[in-house]
Amino acid sequence: MVSKEDRKNKYFYTSISIIVIALIIIIVILSSNSITEAYVYDKYVSGGWTEDIEDRYYEVKLFGLEKQASFTYRVNNTNYLSYLTVSTIKTLFLMNENELFDKTIETIKTEADNQNIILNTSTKITGTRTLNNSHKTNYVIYEGKEGLEDIMIIGESYNCANSGTSIICIGYSQITYNNTENLENWAKIIRDKDGTFEGIYGSDIFTGKDGLIFNVICH
Repeated sequence: MVSKEDRKNKYFYTSISIIVIALIIIIVILSSNSITEAYVYDKYVSGGWTEDIEDRYYEVKLFGLEKQASFTYRVNNTNYLSYLTVSTIKTLFLMNENELFDKTIETIKTEADNQNIILNTSTKITGTRTLNNSHKTNYVIYEGKEGLEDIMIIGESYNCANSGTSIICIGYSQITYNNTENLENWAKIIRDKDGTFEGIYGSDIFTGKDGLIFNVICH
């Protein structure tokens, strides 16, 4: 017959074993959940564009099960302010592509509210394209106003299975200054070798291999 003391010891050691196994599982999950940050290939951060080191952003949530990293690139042009933020999101399971795109649109609208930008939602353009890293993306473009000036905003997203991450790119460009239009910075953000946006804006400056989003590296 098993004594009461033996049963207590059995329960004790069983509980300890369960706790140890659980800790091992958690450690394995956390160690495998390292994040590979997406960024713009350095070669193409040129022509007055630089990374804003002070604007680097890292966040860890849910005990390390969810991580986010963001790099921001700005152009040295005070009249036509423009920037691009490339955010990498690492979760235990990849987000659904539609959910990720909805999150991209939500991010744009939130940032617009925070910065007193008036989005013209009737100008919304959506589509897909393939970047230089071979990933097919979903994008949305809005025209808007910040103060008296016209601005353009693009949100573009995709999942990278190789790194197990979700990527969201948000590009902003002021395209007028004192009633003078300049699309150079906007073109630098969105152009690609296939000229995806050349037909929309009627200019060949939107065709080229040096576009910032086009040259995002994620794995």
